[in-house]
Amino acid sequence: MNTKKLTITAMLIAINVVLSSVIIIPLGPVKAAPIQHLINVLCAVFVGPWFGLAQAVISSTLRMIFGTGSVFAFPGSMIGVLLASVFYIYRKHIFMSAIGEVIGTGIIGSLICIPLAWIVGLQHFAIKPLMIAFIVSSMIGAIISYIILMMLKKKGILQRFL
Repeated sequence: MNTKKLTITAMLIAINVVLSSVIIIPLGPVKAAPIQHLINVLCAVFVGPWFGLAQAVISSTLRMIFGTGSVFAFPGSMIGVLLASVFYIYRKHIFMSAIGEVIGTGIIGSLICIPLAWIVGLQHFAIKPLMIAFIVSSMIGAIISYIILMMLKKKGILQRFL
């Protein structure tokens, strides 16, 4: 079972890193990537919180190295995938996982980025634009992942992964 989760996690990391260079919402030093949020919801449903957390850390690190992410990717993606997983485990509903991602990344993750901005020397970093960018980015990714997962569920494919 762990080999299956590890394989799915590795594939989602690869997809995340490659596709995150395609769609980016830039806001100063922040590079919000809806693909990260899409992958977070997929991880919440397919592999759960711990493999999802590993995906978020590895993906954020690789995105930083390749220049398609920033240090602000860490809190948003990590909290987003954990909350999406908890919501999914609690309700076993794909929609709740998507909501968990938006709350985790869009609201909590963006708030945690404020002290992080101060640490890296951005004392005048504005919370409202940051939160709006994170919410929009996480909503886009969550909606797309919800559509993908519902299509997989409708075709009976999702059950094979769970």
